[in-house]
Amino acid sequence: MEENKTEQQQINIELPEELAEGIYSNLAIISHSPQEFVIDFIRLVPGVPKAKVKARVVVTPEHAKRLMKALVDNIKRYEQQFGHIDDKEPPIMPMSFGPPAQA
Repeated sequence: MEENKTEQQQINIELPEELAEGIYSNLAIISHSPQEFVIDFIRLVPGVPKAKVKARVVVTPEHAKRLMKALVDNIKRYEQQFGHIDDKEPPIMPMSFGPPAQA
């Protein structure tokens, strides 16, 4: 009887030096269309009324769902190791994205 084996392909991932430090973000805004999810990572600074998007990641709906599952799994493991993460809601801030749209 032949055994079904799934070969795992090894992927060599390169992290360029200019990205290795990462970007700090304390706000993420997520929007979507039928074809993609857009995640904008923003850094808000207290007392500064303007904030810029520091990074934008565009993914397929399928990848967004895999990302969500990976985050849930990693948060569970984090809390097992370091304790509960306080998830109280941050204060709601009014936001605007550039000038208002005109027809």
